[in-house]
Amino acid sequence: MSYWNKEIETMARAELESLKLRRLQEVIFKEYTFVDYYRQKMDEAGVKPHDIQSLEDLQKMPFTTKKDLRDNYPFGLFAVPMTEVVRIHSSSGTTGKPTVVGYSRKDLDNWAELLARALTCAGATRNSIVQNSYGYGLFTGGLGMHYGIEKIGASVIPSSGGNTNRQVMLMQDFGTTILTCTPSYALYMYEVMQKMGIDPKQLKLKAGIFGAEPWSENMRHDIEGKLGIDAYDIYGLSEIMGPGVAIECEEKNGLHIWEDCFVAEIIDPITGETLPPGEIGELVITTLAKEALPMVRYRTRDLTRINLAPCSCGRTHMRIDKVLARSDDMIIIRGVNVFPSMVESVLLNTAGVEPHYLLVVTRVGTLDELEVQVEVSENVFSDEIRKLEQLNRKLSKDLESALGIQAKVTLKEPGSIPRSEGKAQRVIDKRNI
Repeated sequence: MSYWNKEIETMARAELESLKLRRLQEVIFKEYTFVDYYRQKMDEAGVKPHDIQSLEDLQKMPFTTKKDLRDNYPFGLFAVPMTEVVRIHSSSGTTGKPTVVGYSRKDLDNWAELLARALTCAGATRNSIVQNSYGYGLFTGGLGMHYGIEKIGASVIPSSGGNTNRQVMLMQDFGTTILTCTPSYALYMYEVMQKMGIDPKQLKLKAGIFGAEPWSENMRHDIEGKLGIDAYDIYGLSEIMGPGVAIECEEKNGLHIWEDCFVAEIIDPITGETLPPGEIGELVITTLAKEALPMVRYRTRDLTRINLAPCSCGRTHMRIDKVLARSDDMIIIRGVNVFPSMVESVLLNTAGVEPHYLLVVTRVGTLDELEVQVEVSENVFSDEIRKLEQLNRKLSKDLESALGIQAKVTLKEPGSIPRSEGKAQRVIDKRNI
């Protein structure tokens, strides 16, 4: 069994809980003392730092949301002076002001440490050659992963996203052993390899670390089968740190969240009520080791559940389930909650279709309509019309059974749905609501 930091990763639960509480109290005191906005929110909630005497007392604290970051744009939630901020990242800001995150030198060192743990979970060593195809720049994925790779002493290929033919060439020529990117981009790379006449199983690839978008167990099997690798899910978000907040170990039975640095809660996304371990709800995270931008009870909008059962890998840090949906990615169609992952599960269980799809929501009069556009495989597309019609009927029936509503199925020719070199766009909502 390989660990990067065995002492921390296998720490006894009682010791881990004690460390979490001590760090939590320090974070709450720091927020109240140095961040005007947090002090105001705590005063309004009637909470003082000395009220946090147990981990359960964290529930007394108000939530933090993405809106709070936007309302305090750009640096209003920073807890240190700008002279101590050595790096700034931000979101794209496609829906308004971007969310801005800052890091102190200690924050960057800690981030690299957590990613070194994560990479080791996926089998990386100092002998690995890691092709880092997450985007570099203001997005946290590329640079975050980069410094973790260097931390363990592996060789990093900073290929970023895009120019996929060149990515495949580098993979072939440099002997890449581990690939890091979004899962949808990994599948697109496979398509490009096919066009280039390259058998991925003849490459030196052993593993892939995929994140930044929800992906199902079926998609994991698809990636592993096509690329001939072990595919690991990694979780993170810019507001909390970036990639490396949690990752699967070799058991692939949930993602270990590094509890010495994060407190994880699950809440009912509607009521905000805290839910017990084992129940599915929205993940809420409090940072315990961030200096520049601590986050208290940050609502991630990601839906998952906590698993406190011991893991056979020996790590004592709790696990969360793969995040398959976000509460804000949910589409409500005729009163029914629909997540892209529900559709994906049906499609990937159907022979003859590819894992490239698009959900298009429209409103005809007062009635919402859902169209599922999905690519069929090359051999099916070139087959007789009758078989395409049979496939369409099967998908329509299976989707209605899974979703509880009827959906129009449109079979698309191979390669016709736009590919993404970053996060895949799964939903186009054309309703004016």
